[in-house]
Amino acid sequence: MLRKLLPCLALFLLHAVPALAQDTPHGEVILTVNGTLAKPNQADRMVFDQAMLEKLPQKKYTVQLPWLEGPQTFEGPLLADVLAQSGASGKTVTFRALNDYSASMDVEEAKKHGVILALRQNGKLLTVRTKGPLFVMFPFDRNEALRTPDNYRRCVWQLNQIDVR
Repeated sequence: MLRKLLPCLALFLLHAVPALAQDTPHGEVILTVNGTLAKPNQADRMVFDQAMLEKLPQKKYTVQLPWLEGPQTFEGPLLADVLAQSGASGKTVTFRALNDYSASMDVEEAKKHGVILALRQNGKLLTVRTKGPLFVMFPFDRNEALRTPDNYRRCVWQLNQIDVR
C-alpha cells in the first residue's frame, strides 16, 4: 500500500512547491528589501509592489509633524511585517529614498515603536510628487517621547529601499 502512495505523494509535493514560493509583484516595484533574507522573491532580495504591501495588515497614525501644517493621517503596513514577510534578519535597518537620502535605526527599536511604511496620507495614495511611494512614519501621536530630532530624520519620504544588516 505504501509503495502505491509514494509516487502519488511525490507528484503532489512536486506540484505543491510552487504554491509555497514567495509572492511576486505583478505591478510596479515600489520597495526593495536587501540584506540577509530567508524569503527573497527576486534573486537575493525581496521586492514589493503596492498590492503586496496592501495585503499586509494596515496601521493608521494621525500625527503632527514639524514640517507639515495640521494633523496628518498616515496609513500602511508595519515595518516589522514587511521584514517578516522578507524573512529579514539583522540588527539595523537603513531606509533609502529615491534621492539617495538615508537614515538608519535599530530593528528592535523600530519594531517596539510600531514604525509603519505609509502608502497613504490623509486617505490618498502617496505618489513621488506627494512624498511617496512610501513614507516612514512613527506613532508620534501615541508616544510623545518619540518626538525627537533623530526620529523626525528617520521619517524618510520617497522611500524605495530598505537595507537590513
